[in-house]
Amino acid sequence: MNLHAKLLARRDRPIGVGLIGAGKFGAMFLAQAPHTPGLRIVGIADLSPERAAATLQRVGWPAERSGAASFAEARRTGGTHLTESAAALIAAPEIELVIEATGDPAAGIAHALAAIANGKHIVMVNVEADVLAGPLLARRAREAGIVYSLAYGDQPALICEQVDWARAAGFEVVGAGKGTKYLPAFHASTPETVWGHYGLSPERAAEAGMNPKMFNSFLDGTKSGIEMAAVANATGLTPPPDGLAFPPCGVQDLARVCRPRSDGGLLAHRGAVEVVSSLERDGRQVVGDLRWGTWVSFEAPGDYARRCFAEYGLITDESGRFSALWRPYHLIGLELGISVASVALRGEATGAPEGFRGDVVATAKRALRQGEVLDGEGGYTVWGKLMPADASLALGALPLGLAHGVRLLRDVAEGESLRWTDVACDETAQAVRIRREMERTFRAGMARAAE
Repeated sequence: MNLHAKLLARRDRPIGVGLIGAGKFGAMFLAQAPHTPGLRIVGIADLSPERAAATLQRVGWPAERSGAASFAEARRTGGTHLTESAAALIAAPEIELVIEATGDPAAGIAHALAAIANGKHIVMVNVEADVLAGPLLARRAREAGIVYSLAYGDQPALICEQVDWARAAGFEVVGAGKGTKYLPAFHASTPETVWGHYGLSPERAAEAGMNPKMFNSFLDGTKSGIEMAAVANATGLTPPPDGLAFPPCGVQDLARVCRPRSDGGLLAHRGAVEVVSSLERDGRQVVGDLRWGTWVSFEAPGDYARRCFAEYGLITDESGRFSALWRPYHLIGLELGISVASVALRGEATGAPEGFRGDVVATAKRALRQGEVLDGEGGYTVWGKLMPADASLALGALPLGLAHGVRLLRDVAEGESLRWTDVACDETAQAVRIRREMERTFRAGMARAAE
């Protein structure tokens, strides 16, 4: 509650920030950065520096701010150095905090490891990388004395904040999650069919520069699974054993729906992550939907608190014991400065994995044939199903983040979750090695905990 004051105190010595990836999330952050005291975008690394320059122009930066010839000049003059080299940006002494916003899980892992080696704090916008290997990356960052953080403005960090609020106030968190547009048929959606579900023509989407695989990931359930795995790993909440149920629910019904089944609700258990749908199963819009928002449900610890719920107008279930708070919107990169300030000025993450509880497993969208090459998140072949991590490890499941560009070794039925042994995987690739190490590390920890 004092971040702005801390930022003001750093106006004469602003936080040196390096951004990797000038896509939509990065662009939204860049739009706000000039209006935020106490931080400075020293460098931007993008595979196309020309695209990064165009992004700066589009979000309203003056041309002279993006022409620095080096990181040192950028730090000295208040400009920003554009480069193709993420490695150079991470190593630059003028940068103290790195924002990873590429969306590529393998690249995210590589950049996080480099940041750890260089002693730079990491804000991981790249939730795909976080779910693939975040628990291990966060552990390595802690051991190196730096902060690894989820990105405020994205829904996982906002949910973590709501969970922390409830627990710090003395409430048991019953469930937490977000809203989305969902119907069961969406799991089979492909980049070819996605635009019809959004009421767009392919031509209009192309004119707007919209990526069909990215938007299909939002629709087919993959992104929801990824984000809820990140929340589970950061909060100690756990996934439903059979995956997300996506119950239709408006804000007025959160307290009733988002309580355990044992208490009349639809959550698989106490302390579950879940995603509520903005659509009824027949396609009608849910009244009071939470499509863009986040929620946490909690229980009164006793009769006095239950009476206070009633006295202060909280919406509860019929028992009066369960209630929920929600946030109707999230502002993506426009809010990312909260993470930058919290990490750099307080040394506190805005959510970070501290265990391996949720995993996202590649699951066949249709019958797949031996020899086919998987095309990853948002594609034609697989979607990402949320599973408890122990169940994923027991299955030997193939994480979604590695289900791209790999060839199938056998036929796979529609709806079947894939295994490591189903694909020809390059075991020497860095992302594969790090994921394998994480699995070994946390499998051993689970075994010790079970003894």
